[in-house]
Amino acid sequence: MSYMFIKHKVKDYSAWKTAFDEFIDTRRASGEKGFQIMHPEDDSNNLHLLFEWDNLDNARAFMANPILKETMEKAGVVEPPHVSFFEEHDRGTI
Repeated sequence: MSYMFIKHKVKDYSAWKTAFDEFIDTRRASGEKGFQIMHPEDDSNNLHLLFEWDNLDNARAFMANPILKETMEKAGVVEPPHVSFFEEHDRGTI
């Protein structure tokens, strides 16, 4: 499985989440398969996002899309995102 991790801060989580949800069709068409939204317990505007993608080439292309930058600005992202790409090597449950 392919993953993309993004860390960034937003002005207002609720406003950001609305824009995030409205962008779902573009995300899905780009190859996103699922997501998790996390934040430190004392700062709901400091987001840590984990996305599952069909492949890393599509994840990278999505991040390079100028529409994404415009959407992030409108959604209230207040700092450049820190982005990392990963391939899953192992998984387990205990």
